[in-house]
Order: sequence, then structure tokens, then C-alpha cells
Amino acid sequence: MSSSIHVVAGAGTAPTEKAAYDAALADANLHNYNLVPVSSIVPADAEVVTVEQAPDLGPAGNRLNVVQAERSAVGPETVAAGIGWATGPGPGLFYEADAEAEADVQARLEAGLAAGRELREWTFDHEETLIESAEAAPGEHTCVVALAAYGESEPIC
Repeated sequence: MSSSIHVVAGAGTAPTEKAAYDAALADANLHNYNLVPVSSIVPADAEVVTVEQAPDLGPAGNRLNVVQAERSAVGPETVAAGIGWATGPGPGLFYEADAEAEADVQARLEAGLAAGRELREWTFDHEETLIESAEAAPGEHTCVVALAAYGESEPIC
């Protein structure tokens, strides 16, 4: 059985750090779920797809497994967060990173994926990254997120 992992990013600004995080999740359309962080393995039967916004993955309040990168700041400052993945005919892996500059995030993603590939005897034939960045205005809370959302959400209780 094949399932999709949706890779999406978002940015948000608000009066508090948590509200900016919520706004960034809203930009990615993942703000209505209880996010459960998982490590970084892509199941062999999963398809990783990049989307502008996550599709409807179930009712509000459900639990949703994610790999997540997040960076927040009060301006003036730049924030960047990204997620990278390496896949092949079998299992794959995700790596997440954050920094002040997109170039630093890209370098960290590439280094992390290379290290992860070295630890495994799997075949990798595809690698991709998604990075979100934003300029935080003076005195404003800004947050960026990049997430890989695994499948559909599930009831939390």
C-alpha cells in the first residue's frame, strides 16, 4: 500500500513567537492538527511530493506525524528553515535544518543527507530540498517552517 508524504513550507508574522509559528503552519495549511515529530525515515512504499499547501489530511484536532524544521526571530533578522530528502527504490531519509540564511540551510541539508546516506546501505537516486525564508521586520515575530507530513491524520483520542 502506497501513501504520500507531503512536503510543504510556510512563513508567518504575528505579535508573539507562538502566534507566528501558528501563522507559518497556517501558510502551509497544517495549523489545525496536533503535530507529532518523528525522526527521518521515508518508508519504502511512500511517495514524497512537494506541495504549495498541504491538502486536507483529516479533521481538525487529529494527530499528524511530521518531520519539521522551524526558525523564529524578532526582527530585524532573516530566518530560514528547510527540509531535504534522499530517496531510491527502497527506504529514504529526511534531514531538516534552520539558520539565518538560505545558503547555510542548503549547506546543512546537503551535509546531513550525505552523512545519513553514509550510515545506510540503501540505494539513493533522487535528492531534493525545500527551503523557506523570510525577513523579520523590526519588533515583529516571524517564523518559517518546512515540514514533511506523513499520510493522513489520525484521531488523537
